[in-house]
Amino acid sequence: MKATESKATSDAPLEIERKFLIEYPDVAQLAKLAAGNVSAISQTYLASEKGVSERVRARTRDGVTVYTHNTKIKLNAMKRIELEDEVSREAYESLLARADKACRTIEKTRYCVKKGGFVWEIDLFPFWSDKAFLEVELPSEDTPVTPPDFVRVIREVTDDNRYTNHALAKKLPE
Repeated sequence: MKATESKATSDAPLEIERKFLIEYPDVAQLAKLAAGNVSAISQTYLASEKGVSERVRARTRDGVTVYTHNTKIKLNAMKRIELEDEVSREAYESLLARADKACRTIEKTRYCVKKGGFVWEIDLFPFWSDKAFLEVELPSEDTPVTPPDFVRVIREVTDDNRYTNHALAKKLPE
């Protein structure tokens, strides 16, 4: 890597995240733990260049919808450069014209639970009744983390490309 590339990467906004496949949780308990921090999310992936994941998202919480445009560049399984901007509804609808025809729009309900110094995001999908995702953003790749006791982890899928939302938009894993 050239010195200029290293400098650009060090200045870029990073998303460092671990992801777990979990057994479908008790939704009533999850709603209590989230204390109202629950969102309905619709995200559509856009046609983009290789190595780049680009999407638009409509996130509704308490009757208010926020629209975002997001671009991620994968650095490794756990770390990505992430650029995200809030956009108007009109810009969101305009960007939808670039939807990747190979992907379906992903619908999910996200519960955010603060526990153990982290915000745990639990995503429930309408196409799964037996499993869900648990994600946590971390300050660094070597931050130790233990999933909270209110979920049952099937396995970590941070390194499994079949379990990215972008991959789910194309095909559900077996």
